[in-house]
Order: sequence, then structure tokens, then C-alpha cells
Amino acid sequence: MNTFESFTIRCKDGYSLGARFYTRSATQKKNYPILICPATGITQKFYQAFAEWLITQGYDVLSFDFRGIGCSLHGPLSQSKASIVNWGQLDIPAAIETLLYKTQADQVILVGHSAGGQLLGIVPNHDKVAKVVAVSGSTGHVKGLKGRTKLLAPVMFNVIFPLARISKGYAPTQAIGMGENLPKDVAREWAQFCKKPGYIINAIGKKVAPAHDYHAQITCPITAIWASDDEIATQANVKDLLRLYPKAHTKMIELQPQKYGYKGIGHMLMFKQSHQDLWPVIEQHLSV
Repeated sequence: MNTFESFTIRCKDGYSLGARFYTRSATQKKNYPILICPATGITQKFYQAFAEWLITQGYDVLSFDFRGIGCSLHGPLSQSKASIVNWGQLDIPAAIETLLYKTQADQVILVGHSAGGQLLGIVPNHDKVAKVVAVSGSTGHVKGLKGRTKLLAPVMFNVIFPLARISKGYAPTQAIGMGENLPKDVAREWAQFCKKPGYIINAIGKKVAPAHDYHAQITCPITAIWASDDEIATQANVKDLLRLYPKAHTKMIELQPQKYGYKGIGHMLMFKQSHQDLWPVIEQHLSV
């Protein structure tokens, strides 16, 4: 028996996104529903166990796939025109409106994993977000990376992605253990945005009109939760993300794996059932 309803979200430009709605199972309902925004190349299925746990805590939850990924890929990947800018300007806004409609709430709490927590500054209906909890959220700036990822990123961005764009028409990230294969423009923007500090801020004036830059208007609280062994969301890159929101109350929460009895947490494990002892830590930061 499914714990969720599968359905389709219609974006402003007519694009359809695959989505799941989880209805709370706890008697007491929390004030705001949860919108889970995924990481780059990660499908909504990855967050199922976490979403099922949230509904036992009294939250209604919506998850979805960004366009070009999972159930939101229509047709051959090589023909997908999806972009990260599309994700922020079209996909997240549509998901917010859908969750508000389904729950009749006034606002949502956005739980963003990696890229899912990086894009609020270009979301036009950002005022309908009561709080952001950015899990493994940072700008991913290449100079702030560490470990193996610091060595891999330049090869991926400067060699693999450009060659694959020509030979395959998409980025073969699945082969290097980085989620689903990516639409070519998603891969190109990912590389462009990470080469300089600020991530999506690098699109302003180029792919995003200055009038659609909302970073300085955002006042909702933003909490970034990251692990000390994360090679992407390092302390420097987390700080780089939070500095983009000058009017928001921001908070940084660093988790050390050993403190919770884990060998590692990294960039991906916080949502895994194997690391469910971390879920109450995330949940305690969901209240506004």
C-alpha cells in the first residue's frame, strides 16, 4: 500500500512534473506543510523514507522531480531543454502553489537538499515560503570544495561535461556516481555557477533578469545543516550561500558523524534510512 499519492504538477510554461503527496498520519497537524526540493540529479524516490517519517510527525509533505529528471523527463534526455534556472523560476514555484492548494495552508516550509536549497533567490513566489532548511546546502564553489570532490569537479566541469554534450547530448553523471544523467543545459549551468562564488547569483543579468533577483527581498529564516565530512557543502561554501540573503535570519548547523555514531554523513546520507537518527535533528529546525 502506497503512503503517497502520485500526480502531476503543471508549471506556468505548461511543463508537467512528476510529484508525490504524503498526507500526515499523526493526529496533531503541524502549522506548515513540507516541500522537499531535490538535489541535482536526485529523484523524489530518494526522499521517500524521510517523507514517510515526516508524516508521522504531523506534516503533510510534497516531493517532486525537477524537469529533465526521473518522472519529469519526457522524451530522450538528449532532447531535454531543462535548466537549473527553469528549476528555480518555474518548477519550485509550481510545487509551492500545488502544496498550498492541497493543504489550504498560507505558506510552506522548504526543505532543500543541495541544489534544492540554493535557488530561493530566483523563486518569484518566495513570500509563500515560511522557512528554508537547506540540508547539505551551499554554493558548491569549486575553490571551497575538499577531498576527492575537489579533484573530480574540474575534470567533470571542464572535460567530461563539454565532451559529453557533443558526443551524447547529455551529462553522464550516473556513470560517476552522481545521481541521474543530466540534461546538457543543467550540466552546463552547474559548471558555470560553481566556478565563481554565489552559485545562482552568477545567472543574474545573464539568464535571469535583474528584476527577477529576489535575494535581497527574502526575509524568511534560513537554516543550513551540513556534515563536517561533506566535500561539497563545506563551511566556506555554506557561508557563501547564506551571505546572499542579507535580510534573512540565517543559522548554520554542523553535524559531526562520530557524535551520532556514524562513520560518515557526507553530502547524501542525511536522507537515508540508515541515518534516520539525524531526522529529528532536521525536524527540530522546521518550526518557524
